[in-house]
Amino acid sequence: MSDPFALHGQGLNAPLSQGFAIAPNDAVDLAVATRQIRVTGQAGALSVIWITGVESVEPVAAGDVLDWRIRRVKATGTTATGLRGYA
Repeated sequence: MSDPFALHGQGLNAPLSQGFAIAPNDAVDLAVATRQIRVTGQAGALSVIWITGVESVEPVAAGDVLDWRIRRVKATGTTATGLRGYA
């Protein structure tokens, strides 16, 4: 396969290049910080640590597409399900 853009930088406005399931965890950061999170399951709350280190609990709806830079989704306080991260 050829990728003519392999040597170009991955800016925040570039297309997403990877997706992964998010398993909420109180102690472990995600393998890669997100550029986007999708809620593919049930609505609820996301307990997150933002890329800046600030923690918050945010309400989300089923089907939400969130352009959030997150380093961790905590299990404690997270009730939404079916979380997918994209970078």
